Amino acid sequence: MSPFLLTRTLPEDATGAALRADVLQGLTRTPKTLPPKWFYDARGSALFEEITTLPEYYPTRAEREILVARADRIAEITQARTLIELGSGSSEKTRHLIDAMAYLRTYVPVDVSESALTGAANTLLAQRPSLDVHALIADFTRGLALPGTPGPRLVAFLGGTIGNLLPAERAAFLASVHDLLSPGDALLLGTDLVKDESALVSAYDDGTGVTAAFNKNVLTVINRELAGDFDPDAFEHVAVWDREHEWIEMRLRSTADQTVKIHALDLAVDFAAGEEMRTEISAKFREDGVRAELAAAGLELAHWWTDERGRFALSLSTVA
Repeated sequence: MSPFLLTRTLPEDATGAALRADVLQGLTRTPKTLPPKWFYDARGSALFEEITTLPEYYPTRAEREILVARADRIAEITQARTLIELGSGSSEKTRHLIDAMAYLRTYVPVDVSESALTGAANTLLAQRPSLDVHALIADFTRGLALPGTPGPRLVAFLGGTIGNLLPAERAAFLASVHDLLSPGDALLLGTDLVKDESALVSAYDDGTGVTAAFNKNVLTVINRELAGDFDPDAFEHVAVWDREHEWIEMRLRSTADQTVKIHALDLAVDFAAGEEMRTEISAKFREDGVRAELAAAGLELAHWWTDERGRFALSLSTVA
């Protein structure tokens, strides 16, 4: 079996320090915000996996449909010997791509979770023992140094996760990806597409309440990690479509006047009844917009694929 290498580029205390900084900054601004990455502790990850199976939540199924249909073509075009996956998680969808890549020698999953990286690598190596796996514990939104790997390289950023970034953050992220690529390398990008408002809202506000539990889990994380005293039952899950920005916003709405204490930060936060705190944006895209954002980062959109119903897209771009 090929060796499994795990490299930590984040300091051991980086996650805790980032959580403290994000909570302090987000809860002392107006309007209040929290970044969506803090949903994903073990319970949050399990809830999200449940969300992906709900009939209302189409993005995971739509993206998988494209990967199954187009993996051979992507492999043929790129002839990649290295696959780098940003925010790899369980690497479940990526296996459709890996199975199609005849030239693939090295897989570099990048995630902040050591347990997710180790679990995914063990599963993958059991199926493909000849593959070299070099996992990186890293935050790809804060710059990334990649190990030396054979080219051509394919960088994959799937799941529509780019939609969780604000426009300026997307621009910085795409520029950083451009700087990672050499001539002959490519970026495979998953983007959720603009569609009927009712379909979008229901995807983020399912009738069974799983998404509501997922949204409120960020409060549980803060309580556990920062000695907070949030009462999740004192907040309501809200999902709204912002027509101007063409993104979904997930929010938590306070059901009463209340004061929450975050003891680890020596912070008391007042919420008015009806006040909403944004916990996630999920931008939706159009092909022309994706092309323009890639071009601004020095990348050229070369191929564009959607599922049969035109709900989701995978794009392949190269250094312009």
